[in-house]
Formats: sequence, structure tokens, C-alpha cells
Amino acid sequence: MAYDYSQYGGVLVALQEKVLTITLNTPETLNAFTGPMHTSMSRIWDDVNDDPDVHVVVLTGVGRAFSAGGNVIAMQKKIGEPDAWDAGMPEARRIVFRMLECDKPVIARVNGHAVGLGATIALLCDIIIAADHAKIGDPHVSAGLVAGDGGALIWPQLIGFARAKEYLFTGDLMTAAEAERIGLINHVVPSDQLDEKVYGLAQRLAGGAMRSIRWTKQTVNIPLRQLAQSMMDLSLSLETQSNLSKDHQEAVSAFAQKRQPNFTGR
Repeated sequence: MAYDYSQYGGVLVALQEKVLTITLNTPETLNAFTGPMHTSMSRIWDDVNDDPDVHVVVLTGVGRAFSAGGNVIAMQKKIGEPDAWDAGMPEARRIVFRMLECDKPVIARVNGHAVGLGATIALLCDIIIAADHAKIGDPHVSAGLVAGDGGALIWPQLIGFARAKEYLFTGDLMTAAEAERIGLINHVVPSDQLDEKVYGLAQRLAGGAMRSIRWTKQTVNIPLRQLAQSMMDLSLSLETQSNLSKDHQEAVSAFAQKRQPNFTGR
């Protein structure tokens, strides 16, 4: 059975020598998430998991960025039409769970900035390799939102609670070098060496004992999956409430008006 990845919108999919590359593909907005891309990322992992021709996945972005995360302009619609927000919540939950449940090794090729949800999906990968010019951060709070779509889940597991809370509370971006230093990512390399590093490792894993690698990943991810079960419903619920907050509206308005937001804590 040949798997048809052409059904997935907002991404490019290519298979070569048992390595499947999934490329986020909205370069005009720095690969910020569109509706089709969000849907694709919530569903593609089932096919990846079941496809016998795929041994390893590389997840990356086209152009200058890995992913800018949420589309701030589109956020105004979700404030005015809460049903549009609510419709995306099952997908948001599914992205996290399906990435953690997929037992194929997934390497994040962070070719540029990974921000918000973009950072989350990079950090949910098994191995994260970034170009030296990339920056990583989760500025949900800067948009008046709860970091509920996976950031609050994965950041503390990688860098500890104290560091994770500082970055999630401030929304600050960090350099790839700093991310490597504190253990948020595995490797940082010069841009011109990114493909060699990523695909060299991908091919090494693809030629490995795949049952053992996949079953090892299943075992390692058990506590992450248990944690997701205990956290994600509440975290998405709280992010949904924050979508209707005055601070979120202020952040979106300030972005549209090219000014600094004036938060009131409401």
C-alpha cells in the first residue's frame, strides 16, 4: 500500500531512502500556521507511523524560518468568532498526542526561527538540530495567551522548571547556541552544515535496527504521554479562556497598529 501524502495541505512531503521530509510551507508568513497546515500536522503522524517505507522523519520549514507559530492577524477573527477558535482545539490536542505516539524517530531541522507553536512542534521531535542563526522561544504570553498548546508540557521536561518558567513567563527568544547550552536542543551548527548534520544522522538511524529504535522511543515517551494526558485538556481550556481576555485583544490590536501593548492583567 502506497501512502498518499498529497492530501496534506500547507506542507511539502518527500520520501528518499526511507527518510520522509515534512516541510512547513507558508514562506510568505514565515511558516506561521494556517488552517490547512494545522489540520495536516494533527493527522499526518498516523500515516507516518504506519507507512512501512518510512523509517525516519525530518521536520523542517521552507525559506528563512522553521515556523513563526500562530498567525497574529488571524487571531482577531478567533476573538470575534470564538467558534473558530474552538474548532481548532481538538486538532491542537491531536498534534501533541500524535507526535508523541508516533514511534518513528523524528528529527527537527530548525533552519530558522521556531516560535510559539513552531517551537512546540520542534521540541516535541526526538532530536532537534538548529542552524546557528535560528532563535527559539514561546511568546504566547506576549500575545496575552496561555502557553497551552504544548509549551507548558515540553519545555520543563527539557530544561527544568525554573528555566522553563522564566522563558514561558517572559516570552523571550533565545539563540540556538543558548538553546544547545541549556539542553533545549541537541545540536547547533553553521547553516551550511545543517543538511549534512541532519541527514547524516537520519540516514544512520534509517539504517539501524528499526524495531529496537522504535520500541525504545515508545518506552522513553511513556512518561511524556502520561504527562500530556494529565495536562493538555486543562492547558488548552485555559488558553481558550485567555483567547477572550482583554490583554489578548490588546496584544492583537497593538500588533495591527505597530505599537507596544499596554496590558492591564485582565
